[in-house]
Amino acid sequence: MKAPPLEQSPELVSLRRVLDESAAVPVLLFFATGVLWLLAGTVFGLLTSLKFDMPDWLAAIPALTFGRLRPAHLNAVNYGWASLAGAGCLLWLTSRLCMTPVRLRGGLIASVILWNLGVLYGTGAVLLGYGGSVEWLEYPLPAAAMIGAAFLLFAASILQTFRMRSVQHLYVSLWYTVACVVWFPFLYVAANLPIYSGVVHGAVNWWYGHNALAVWFTPIGLALAYYFIPKVIGRPIYSYYLSLLGFWSFALFYNWNGIHHLVGGPVPNWLQTISIIASVLMVIPVMAVAVNHHLTTVGHFRHLRSSPTLRFTVFGAMCYTAVSFQGSLESLRGMQEVVHFTHYTVGHAHLGVYAFLTMILFGAMYYITPRVARWNWPHPGLIKLHFWLTAGGISIYVIAMCTGGILQGYAMNESVRPFAQVIDLTRPWLIARSASGILITGGHLVFAYLFAQMLIHAGPRRETAPWEEAAA
Repeated sequence: MKAPPLEQSPELVSLRRVLDESAAVPVLLFFATGVLWLLAGTVFGLLTSLKFDMPDWLAAIPALTFGRLRPAHLNAVNYGWASLAGAGCLLWLTSRLCMTPVRLRGGLIASVILWNLGVLYGTGAVLLGYGGSVEWLEYPLPAAAMIGAAFLLFAASILQTFRMRSVQHLYVSLWYTVACVVWFPFLYVAANLPIYSGVVHGAVNWWYGHNALAVWFTPIGLALAYYFIPKVIGRPIYSYYLSLLGFWSFALFYNWNGIHHLVGGPVPNWLQTISIIASVLMVIPVMAVAVNHHLTTVGHFRHLRSSPTLRFTVFGAMCYTAVSFQGSLESLRGMQEVVHFTHYTVGHAHLGVYAFLTMILFGAMYYITPRVARWNWPHPGLIKLHFWLTAGGISIYVIAMCTGGILQGYAMNESVRPFAQVIDLTRPWLIARSASGILITGGHLVFAYLFAQMLIHAGPRRETAPWEEAAA
C-alpha cells in the first residue's frame, strides 16, 4: 500500500496550503470547543474519583453528587471532547487524502454550533437531574436530536469531499473514515428511539454502548494511526493485505460485541454466546492492525524522541492492542464471574477511550493544528510534560482499576466476606485512581495552555512554515 505522499514539489506545497486553508476555520472550531469540553469533563471526572475517597464531600449540592457527576463526565468526554476533536481530525484527513478542499463549510459551522448546544443542553440536564438512566444515552431527546443533526451535517461534508476527490487510490484511513460517518448515524438514531423497555432496552443499551466505540471512536483512532505512523516515519504501511483483512474483519465482528456486558443477565443465552464468540474473533483484526503498525515502525523508533505526534500515536496504537485483547478476555463467562460489577470494567473503558483514542487525538492535533493555524507549537518542553503526565496518569489509572477490580471480584464472590471488607480492600486502589486523575488533569491543563498559545500565535515562528513541510 502506498504511504501518504511525501513529495515536496512546489505544486504539492501549494495544493496543501489550499487544502489547509479550506479546513482551517471548521477544524479549529471543532478543536477549540473539544478542548473546552475536555477541561469540563476532566473536572467532572476528578470530582467523581474523589467521591470514592470522600463520599460526603459536596453531598449537599445535588448537581455535584456522584449519580450526576459520573454521567456528566462520561458524556462531556465522549460527545464533547472525543467526538468534536475526532471530527476535526477526520475533516482535515479527508481533505488531505482526497486532495480536494473541504466541501460544505457552511454546514460544518452549523454542525459545530449544534453539536456544542446539544452537549451543553444534555450535560446541563444531567447535572440538574433531568438525564436518563441508560448508560451512554443519558442525554434527553432534544439534546440527542441536536447532536444527531450536527453529525449529519458533518457526515454530509465528509461524503461530499470524498465524492469530489481528485485521487483514485483510496488509502486505508479513508476506508475507516467513510465507514464511520455512514455507520454511526443509523446506530445513534436507532438507540435513541423511545420505543424500548425492559430487557430489550438493556440489550439495546449495550448494543449501542459498545458500538459507539466500534463504529465511531475506534475508526477515528485507527484512521489517524494508519495515517500518521507511516507519514512521520516516511515509509509505506507494511502490508496492504493486512490492512484489508483488518478492516473487513473489524466490520464483521465488532458490532456483535456489546451483549457480553450482560452475561448472566436476563438476556437469551444464544445472544450472549454470539457476542462472546464475536468478541473472541476480534483477535483477528486486532492482530492485523498491531502487526501492520509494528512492522511499519520497526527500525524507526528513534523518531519517537523527536516527534510528539508519533509518540502519542504509537502509545495509543499499543493501547488499542491491549484494550482489544483485554475485551476479548473479559467477554468470557469465567472472567465475567470475577470482574462483572467491579472497577475492572472502569479501567478497561479508560484504556479504550483515553489511552487509545484520546492519546492518538493529542498526537493528531499536534500535527494538524500548526498547519491550519499557520503557527508553531511553543514550549517543546511542555509538550513532553503533557505526554508524560497523561501517559503516566492513565497507566497508573488502568493498572489500579484492573488490579483492584480483580481483587474486588474475588472478594465479592466469597459469600462469607462482609461487603464492608470488600470496600476496605479497594480503598488503596481508589486512592491511586485519584492520584492518577490529578496527573491527567495536570496534563490537560498543559495541553489547553499550549493550544491557547497556538490560537493567539504566541511563541517564536520558524522560518519554514509547518504547513509547507511534508512531515512532522
